[in-house]
Amino acid sequence: MNKLKVLVPVKRVLDYQLKPVLNSAKSGIETTGFKFSINPFDDIAIEEALNLQSSLPKGSVTTHAVSIDSNGHCRDILKNCLAKGIQDVTWINTQDTPALEPLAIAKILKQFVTEGDYNMVLLGKQAIDDDSNHTGQMLAGLLNWPQLTNASKVEVSKEKLDMVTVTSETDQAADQVLNAPLPCVITADLRLNTPRYVSLPKLMKVKRKPIKELTLNKNFPDIDVSQRLNIVSLNEPELKKPGIVVGSVDELITKLKESKLI
Repeated sequence: MNKLKVLVPVKRVLDYQLKPVLNSAKSGIETTGFKFSINPFDDIAIEEALNLQSSLPKGSVTTHAVSIDSNGHCRDILKNCLAKGIQDVTWINTQDTPALEPLAIAKILKQFVTEGDYNMVLLGKQAIDDDSNHTGQMLAGLLNWPQLTNASKVEVSKEKLDMVTVTSETDQAADQVLNAPLPCVITADLRLNTPRYVSLPKLMKVKRKPIKELTLNKNFPDIDVSQRLNIVSLNEPELKKPGIVVGSVDELITKLKESKLI
């Protein structure tokens, strides 16, 4: 293998610095007037793709970002990807289809990966709006590819570009290191890298660069995108009760017993 073709799926989400607000009339999150941006984990995946592009032999890596939505609002984050250095971008227009679930997204990406002959899919481990953490694993299963999740370090062999080593943090305060042959699916964790800042001149430079558009009905007609999950209820999390100050250890133990915590 002498070419690494990296696909980075990205999602447009409510900006991570904002607090979501419920809209009871719409039975969902209020979006009007709120700032949206690229999903933070996907931004990390974009940065890692760019790192591979710059660290591996010149011309051996191609990078492509793809986003799936129904209204084209994802164009702004795709332009952002271009400004950072991603070589090509594609918008998959789902038209009037309701928000897609992870399985449907994985099926669409499987076809896109197969037709584009990509040998690495690098995506965020989860989106901060639904927090599913399913798409990468489902995609790997559909493709029958190795999956390396929650990556905090990614290394690709420079000689043959046929093996990847991924380090992941674990709950046991130790790192897990896995090797896998390409092709493979990698999901990015927070500590993988720090995404670069995009300056206004760079954004202006790619403003008129075309974004390829595909449509669900025309390009992915055989994929079942019907919803399998129903939202039963959506509520604000309960507020934490204020703590109390105790005067002694004995009083603390009494309070814990009253609360049936010990």
